[in-house]
Amino acid sequence: MPTTDLALNIEIDRREASPIYLQICERFKAAIAAGHLKPGDRVPALRGLATQLNTARGTVEMAYNVLVDEGYLQMRGAAGTFVSASLPGAVTPSAARKSRERADAPRVKRAQADTDIGNDAKPLRPGLPALDAFPRKVWSRLVAYRARGGDPATLSYPDPSGYRPLRERIATYLGLSRGVECVPEQVFVTNGYRATLELILRGFAKPGDRAWFEEPGYLLARNFLVDAGMRLVPMPVDHEGLDVDTARALDDDARFAFVTPSHQSPLGVTLSLARRMKLLDWASRAGSWIVEDDYDSEFRYVGRPLPALKSLDRDDRVIYCGTFSKVLFPGLRLSYVVAPERAVARFGQITKSMNAGSPYLYQAAVADFIAQGHFARHLKRMRALYAERRMLLMNAILKAFGDKVSIELPTGGMHLVAIFHAGRDGPIDDMAMAARAREAGLAVLALSAWYLNGRAKHVLRGIVVGFANVADATEAARLAGMLRRAYDG
Repeated sequence: MPTTDLALNIEIDRREASPIYLQICERFKAAIAAGHLKPGDRVPALRGLATQLNTARGTVEMAYNVLVDEGYLQMRGAAGTFVSASLPGAVTPSAARKSRERADAPRVKRAQADTDIGNDAKPLRPGLPALDAFPRKVWSRLVAYRARGGDPATLSYPDPSGYRPLRERIATYLGLSRGVECVPEQVFVTNGYRATLELILRGFAKPGDRAWFEEPGYLLARNFLVDAGMRLVPMPVDHEGLDVDTARALDDDARFAFVTPSHQSPLGVTLSLARRMKLLDWASRAGSWIVEDDYDSEFRYVGRPLPALKSLDRDDRVIYCGTFSKVLFPGLRLSYVVAPERAVARFGQITKSMNAGSPYLYQAAVADFIAQGHFARHLKRMRALYAERRMLLMNAILKAFGDKVSIELPTGGMHLVAIFHAGRDGPIDDMAMAARAREAGLAVLALSAWYLNGRAKHVLRGIVVGFANVADATEAARLAGMLRRAYDG
């Protein structure tokens, strides 16, 4: 029986942002397209390839499962895994040449490296909750209680889909506060938003799928999606949120729409009801999926929090995503996604193949935190605190910059957007200004970095700054002064 072990030379680059399993997938596809692997060829065993690449067997298994799902490989039990006899999409050497030609064409790029603000708690970091106001004593007591409890689950492998009581609490919370009707079986706990996106893509996406993406939009999600092979189509955002009519005119057949409807990232606008209905109508007619990132909707300072887009979904086309990173603290690495009813079994299978599963201890502590009422009380306190701190920082920035910037006070969220007015020599270079601010120890981001083409003429220039950790007026003034010095160069 033929084997490809000698002919196939797979290499991975651990410096790449792309996950290793996706790199393995791409290497196999390239080898098949180039003719190095032919239909019927046997591919290396899981354990053998994992040893060759010095990676976990589960990582190779994940890649093989993706390739099987896409029709590139076939598993034949004890006989091994083989290149499929009926390959998808005319995969030939000529197709590979065309693929390389397409790859040479202009593509959406990742955000530049100089937009990296690191993983620490530097001042003005967008999206970082008030670490000084987190109820550490209550949290420590809950964690300690679970650690001392002697439950064997604390030492065993966690459920890949999530700790059942936490899934129940999340489902109840979403129904009461966000209008999202779901059962615990639909809720999957993940290790952060990127893990959520990976689960969604493995469940619904195919290589080369097109997706609407807000312009400007959440740059970390953009980086992940680009690395995963999605073809992002930038769609304009105005005072009513994503312009659905323009999006349909540009690409009516996209497979996905990635949106932040409650508090657009980064501009902070809310998707209007009329556009919500148009977006849902498009998804229903096109058979497409809407990925709703409801990342910080708990913090609204004018009126009650708005219902989620998912609450209006009657055709089960919205995939709802939430996180505890903003409402509690990011070190938890706990997020969640509400799967469409038709995809529950598929998501469950994928989480097992991904060897997913967040540590039991933190999941159980969060479930207790919610059940005992601490979560609701914490959110109430943070809304009042953030409403005060956003005013402190906004007033300090306006005082330091004068007529050089404008700020529209957000109705919700955890960050401000300060927009620069053009100077005598044209638009301000916000990338350079943000880089100087980061050198001074501030974790700010240039607004233009959130655009797919940050140097286009229509792009707004400014900075995105977090206000949740600004303790008082004195600190706000000090930080605003540092920003002004970075602006002046």
